[in-house]
Amino acid sequence: MVRISGLASGMDIDSIVKDLMKAESLPLNKMKQQKQILEWKRDGYRAINTLFLDFRKSLTNMKLSSQYRVRNAVSTNNDLLSATASSAASMASNTISNVRQLATAASKVNAGTIAGSSSSKIDINKSMYDQQNLFSNWDSSSWKEGSVESARITIQNPSNISIPLNGATSMDTDPSTINIKVNGTSYKVVSGTPQNVNEVSVDSTGKLTFHSSDTKIKSGASIQVDYIADSKTEKTTLKKDAKGWQLSKKNIASVDSIKIGSDSYTLGTNTTGKTYELTGSAGTIGTIDLETGKISFSDPNFIKGDTDIEVKYKENYTTFNIQTFTSKGPISQNFFVQGSDSLNAVMNKVNSSSVGVTMFYDSFSDRLTLTRNEKGNFNGKSANTLDANGELIKDPSYGINDYEINTSGSFIDNVLQFAGVSETGGENAIFDINGLQTERNSNTFESNGITYTLKQTFKDPVTVSINNDNDKIFDNIKAFIDQYNTLIDTVNNTLNEERFRDYKPLTDDEREQLSDKQQEQWEEKAKSGLLKGDNILSSALSQMRTLFYQPVENSSVSEAYNQLAKIGIKTTSNYYEGGKLEINEAALRKAIEDDPGSVEKLFTSTGSTDSSKGIINRLYDNVTTTIDKLNARAGKSYSTNQQFTIGKDLDRIGKQITSFQSRLTQIEDRYYRQFTAMEKAIQKSNSQMTYLLQQFGGGQ
Repeated sequence: MVRISGLASGMDIDSIVKDLMKAESLPLNKMKQQKQILEWKRDGYRAINTLFLDFRKSLTNMKLSSQYRVRNAVSTNNDLLSATASSAASMASNTISNVRQLATAASKVNAGTIAGSSSSKIDINKSMYDQQNLFSNWDSSSWKEGSVESARITIQNPSNISIPLNGATSMDTDPSTINIKVNGTSYKVVSGTPQNVNEVSVDSTGKLTFHSSDTKIKSGASIQVDYIADSKTEKTTLKKDAKGWQLSKKNIASVDSIKIGSDSYTLGTNTTGKTYELTGSAGTIGTIDLETGKISFSDPNFIKGDTDIEVKYKENYTTFNIQTFTSKGPISQNFFVQGSDSLNAVMNKVNSSSVGVTMFYDSFSDRLTLTRNEKGNFNGKSANTLDANGELIKDPSYGINDYEINTSGSFIDNVLQFAGVSETGGENAIFDINGLQTERNSNTFESNGITYTLKQTFKDPVTVSINNDNDKIFDNIKAFIDQYNTLIDTVNNTLNEERFRDYKPLTDDEREQLSDKQQEQWEEKAKSGLLKGDNILSSALSQMRTLFYQPVENSSVSEAYNQLAKIGIKTTSNYYEGGKLEINEAALRKAIEDDPGSVEKLFTSTGSTDSSKGIINRLYDNVTTTIDKLNARAGKSYSTNQQFTIGKDLDRIGKQITSFQSRLTQIEDRYYRQFTAMEKAIQKSNSQMTYLLQQFGGGQ
């Protein structure tokens, strides 16, 4: 629509229409103010609801017996025996005596230095295979040719599990050439049907068979397989002018075939060390370094365009096995050593495995150790008998066939020299507790809620007394009362906040006339008192005061302490504080000391009625009801408007605003049409007048 704004009349039509629309917009401003007030109320309810939610979390925590059973464990000789107690510990005394030996970790020291000369020790960060001449007991027969490979699958059908063993042919006849983990747990590979959990067999097709009662074997479980393939085949497409290609493995033992494009190549003359010429029908085209796995072309233009290359080769490798006996049962794992591996790499493989041992190398002595991570005896046979005086007698045959750590494989037994070495440690702690001889795998152990730590061997009795930590219990209850008072104070202030009814939410025009500071001060008063006297909040406070006041009628609570007032917790004498609580410290401490069980049950006892429930359970139910009511009225941050009362009101007013804005647009258009018609009429009248004046003037 074309608007003519005062061209004929000289009037400021836009200003006139704007002033007219201000009057028409008064209902719209009121609706926007109502919407703003509803949004403020919604946010106010949600802020209060957050306080109730935090308080309910505290109530959940105060339901726990650990808040009222804070046990102190006191040892008569902390240098020999220390202890801590959980809330499950009974308040009693226990005596430990005759600690004949402490639990120790099984350990093996290898038979001697691994280097043949003290002046030429092994570099633990370089390839061991390349340093074989430095080892005092190198066993070439333990090294074989093949390729160490890995595969990972996720179990789909637990009754039919197969793994891709590409290039592997000896899985079913040589268990040492495969290592299997299920969800990170190592399995012992056996020939034939597995007799125990954590055992697995594999046939030549790659099919796995686990023990029928193994609960880990289920859909979704992950199986990691490391195995030895007969060879490694790698292929890629070289781009134009490629200078060479790097194979993925190093320390290559032999090359079966090399094919570049349609031509085949073999290893020719050994130029230097482990570098060989590549020879084919076209002559020598370059070299391959078996130590690094690098193929290099002599002619930089040898590759004319995209060219396929395929290399089939074998690397040097050896294997060994470590088996340990642990708190989880026997664990066995095969380890694969590649020719490029350093001693440090081998130790890292062992130490990061699930077999539970630490391999350590001492450069000064040039020797190695294996130490089980857990202390104690897990291999079943006990080394311990007592003489007539109760002294420990060592069985001389202990450990000969009952090691906690077993090794097998020529590399670890011969090269690293762990064959036939004796084992030390791997023994349980042996002691008497309350006159009863017993053993533990660890020097730190738990019994009846008490955790003991044996620090030395000793004979004379050491007593551990368990008492309540009354100060901590007092602090827990006080912290809860303080949080309750904070909640009461905040809600009470909200209910009594002054309402400034003359301060309405600012309109856009009003905001333009005020500074930022003035707007902030205005809105502070406009928001004030929106929840004054709210029925949900006032009802919640009233009910909480009642629940605190009523006695707990429960057989687990002594009548002397069945009410908060009886343990020194009462409402303040100031009525205007809205039911805040105050603590008589002496009375509360006395109740905790005299009858801690009744104090606990006063707060935590359960029942079918409010009168039989403890204070915490009563409050929890009440607070949950209040939270539900507040959610129904103001919703949560992720609620849609149709899920709570204020939201529905906001949607209703929003629709009214949209409808009224459309109406205002129509009214404004009508005003402009009317003024446009007036302008046209004035313009027409002016045109007629001009014509008449011209006619009269022309007649003279």
